[in-house]
Formats: sequence, C-alpha cells, structure tokens
Amino acid sequence: MILWFAGVSFVFIWWVFKSPALDYRLVMLGSVLPVGEAVFGGPRLLHTLVGPVALLAIVMLATQKRRLVRRRWIGLPIGLLVHLALDGIWADAQVFWWPFLGAGFGDEGLPELGRPLAVILLMELVGAACLVWAYRTFDLDRPGPRHRFLTTGQLARSVDQPPTC
Repeated sequence: MILWFAGVSFVFIWWVFKSPALDYRLVMLGSVLPVGEAVFGGPRLLHTLVGPVALLAIVMLATQKRRLVRRRWIGLPIGLLVHLALDGIWADAQVFWWPFLGAGFGDEGLPELGRPLAVILLMELVGAACLVWAYRTFDLDRPGPRHRFLTTGQLARSVDQPPTC
C-alpha cells in the first residue's frame, strides 16, 4: 500500500495548501512511513494521534525563526497525519487515542494490510493514477521542474492554482 498513500497524499495536500514551496517528497514519505510498522506486527506510535502531533510540535519548536527550514520539514508530520486519515486507523480508538485509552496497541495487524486483496489493488491503482496525474500536471516530465522536485521537493513556482482534471 505504498502508491495509495504517496499518490493520494501528494494530490490531497496540493489541493489543501496550494503551495508549490512545500516539500512534497517529505509529505509522501510521511504518508508511507507508518507502513513500516508492519515489522512490529501491527500499528505502533506512527499510527496514533500522539506520534504525528508530537513530531509536528518538535518541528515547530526546532524551526522557530527559520521559516525555510520549517517549510521543508513540516511536510513529514503532515504526511503522517494524512496517513491516519487514509488508512482509517481513527476507527480503532485503542490505537488512535493511545495512550489515553490504555497502554497497549492491541493484537490487530496494520489496517492497510487487513483489507481484501481486490480493495488493496484498487487503492494502489488510485494512488498510481494520482501520481501520474501529478507527474503530467506539474510538468515533471520536463527536466527543469523534475530536477527542482527531485532536489527540493518543490513544484514550479508558476503553479499557483490547482489544475483541473
């Protein structure tokens, strides 16, 4: 479930913030990072509300009076928060509200891997479609915008309105 989180988070955050200067690489990384908790057998800190909010607080405190650094790193907790919405972990109160409803995370596996295979494949196709749309819409097929995106995570400054489909 990598394309689902990366693609949908990229497009969703573009439409919400409309900022070409945000580091979309970190947004996508943040949205995919909680999937790595599969190695622990189930959701942990990155699937709770406490994890992303704590990271957001750290970024805000560590980057006071350093606006450009903040603009870069704010994408990571934003991506983590988008992941929480996209995987539906908010429906599992014990994990989402950890530690307020108890110290344990439960015995359930990751919600993103507990869906039927057909649903997972459909979600991955939607994520891939979002990435293709963004690639074409933001001219990432051209060397200049692609280099800017790969090195800074930013989009071309000429993009100031969400394009229409």
